[in-house]
Amino acid sequence: MSTATSFDVYQVPEEHEAIREAVRAVCDAKVAPNAAEADETGEFPKASYEALRAADFHAPHIPVEYGGAGADALATAIVIEEVARACASSSLIPAVNKLGTMPLLLAGSEELKRRYLTAVAAGEAMFSYCLSEPEAGSDAASMSTRAERDGDHYVLNGAKRWITNAGVSEYYTVFAVTDPAARSRGISAFVVEKSDPGVSFGAPEKKLGIKGSPTREVYFDNVRIPADRMIGEPGTGFATAMRTLDHTRVTIAAQAVGIAQGALDFAKGYVQERQQFGKAVAEFQGIQFLLADMGMKLEAARQLTYAAAGKSERGDVDLTYFGAAAKCFASDAAMEITTDAVQLLGGYGYTKDFPVERMMRDAKITQIYEGTNQVQRIVMARQLLKG
Repeated sequence: MSTATSFDVYQVPEEHEAIREAVRAVCDAKVAPNAAEADETGEFPKASYEALRAADFHAPHIPVEYGGAGADALATAIVIEEVARACASSSLIPAVNKLGTMPLLLAGSEELKRRYLTAVAAGEAMFSYCLSEPEAGSDAASMSTRAERDGDHYVLNGAKRWITNAGVSEYYTVFAVTDPAARSRGISAFVVEKSDPGVSFGAPEKKLGIKGSPTREVYFDNVRIPADRMIGEPGTGFATAMRTLDHTRVTIAAQAVGIAQGALDFAKGYVQERQQFGKAVAEFQGIQFLLADMGMKLEAARQLTYAAAGKSERGDVDLTYFGAAAKCFASDAAMEITTDAVQLLGGYGYTKDFPVERMMRDAKITQIYEGTNQVQRIVMARQLLKG
């Protein structure tokens, strides 16, 4: 048995580290400078999107056969992590493009994949995911949006809430009830286009964080779409939605890791420069212990996230557990680390003159979306008890 080969499994491959360096260079130069303004104005950072699109980091997961970069799940996680280190709102460009298109990759027809994935890969359109509703959040199976068959079309009516990048995205994966009597087995998935008659959007939500990523309601008023825009077979939509989240919870874990890394990096630099009592704040043991805990939690979150990314790429049977665990652990760690970063800056950390208060606000949503961390613990417990 070769010990070198054995230990390689714990090392990120060189090509993935090269991707990290490339993304970091783009983000340091062309994404980070827009982060504060996007947060302040609440407007989608178009310049950041253009920078990511030019470098092919806007939707890196799309396979080569559809014009994409063909990045594996680990490489995609690293892209999202590095963008989030600079700007959490901008990291939702690659993350939500994966969320919106994953149902097509898992269950869509070849025709649907070619029609829509090609446009996303080319940067001509973004793709959002419409699952949650005003009265169906964690209990997504209780959705009330309906899709009724009418000849060779379906007619959609209803509303979706908390839709990331709504209004900016051109395409939407929409989950709707096609058989009310069958509960979760009566839900189907469809591709809806922004330009379809009857599609409209609510006002942007006024949020605590990720302000540069618009969140709106999406309304469907007799939206008539061809039946061939159904993703998979009738009644399989809810299963596709859950399988999608198994994969994309890894991307939220990566986002959380990136936000935390950005906060730790800034706090490290600050405490080494800030002088109190005649020496750098970093020389005090209490500060060092705080930094040590931040670094330890961050690396544990990163390793769990990368392990989950590997399972996503392979489609391992325990992906459901690892996706939930990575998302839950990394987001909890990010909230703790960003809060500690604010503490390390003292009064300055509480002001918008420094980025850690934004990072702290941005980190909070990672504990909530794509399944609250309470739901993640339910998912993990069920997986453990199955064995």
